[in-house]
Amino acid sequence: MINELPLLQKRHSVTNIVVHLIFTTKYRRKKMSEPVLAYLRGILASLAESKGCFVIEINGEADHIHLLVQTPPQISVSNLVGFLKTYSSKMILEEFPEFRTFSNRVAFWSTSYFVASAGGVTIETLEKYVQDQGKTKRLSSPPFRTEVSRRMS
Repeated sequence: MINELPLLQKRHSVTNIVVHLIFTTKYRRKKMSEPVLAYLRGILASLAESKGCFVIEINGEADHIHLLVQTPPQISVSNLVGFLKTYSSKMILEEFPEFRTFSNRVAFWSTSYFVASAGGVTIETLEKYVQDQGKTKRLSSPPFRTEVSRRMS
């Protein structure tokens, strides 16, 4: 699916930045039933789209949620996470006020999160691609060599 995503084309760049996000509920309380998860899918997708992001997939369990999101390069992942967690927390607590009793602070999400890049190929494939640059017969610049490698040869 990631390889099938349209590239984000701007005036001076073409990107395909996809990240895997995981948010946990405050104190890892098992708050998310299927109706809560369905509500979160809708609001998180809407919030992400308002920032110019595209949600590929959202799913979760009782105490955490996974998001797979394509994001433009001008939005930092930490800003996106802060935005999504802040506004979705406010919206979920308005829709399900019974969750306010789980903590003294009004928050649905834990302050922590997980993020990983989710490219279309493995690290090994990218390493081989970079290593093989300049080895084929075509018009290209010579392979990159550091000052140390030049002295050693």
